[in-house]
Amino acid sequence: MDAITPKGQTLADEHSHLVKPSDMEWKPTRFPGCEVKTLLLDPKTGMATALMRFAPGAILPDHEHVNIEQTFVLEGRLVDREGPATGIEAKKGEFIWREPGSRHSAWTPDGGLMLAIFQVPNKFYEKDGRVTDSAGNLWEEVWGHTGKA
Repeated sequence: MDAITPKGQTLADEHSHLVKPSDMEWKPTRFPGCEVKTLLLDPKTGMATALMRFAPGAILPDHEHVNIEQTFVLEGRLVDREGPATGIEAKKGEFIWREPGSRHSAWTPDGGLMLAIFQVPNKFYEKDGRVTDSAGNLWEEVWGHTGKA
């Protein structure tokens, strides 16, 4: 696998990668109140694992899970703000996963810390009609090759 080796990760042997999140910096995202530590990223497939930290009231706007997404809540809670599952809530110590094609916006009323696993990056639906990834790039241009659009 040609995964990117983030800062704080060392090659323990030729097949094992040790990641030390405590040695990594929190990186801001384009979503106010949301920071990330990327633990694994495969730029070819989009597979990623990340720690995500949310300030109280932070919102992840309208997005679609292109493939299965998994989230384990380490602290706080994650609540569906809009979408078919409006009001569903995952609290500290709970695990939630989303099926391919599920779409919603989520928020953290009290803030939170989550471990998130993505098979393919989410599609974010912008107010101007564009469909982007979490970095703001046009989703189809960056991830269309995954064949999971």
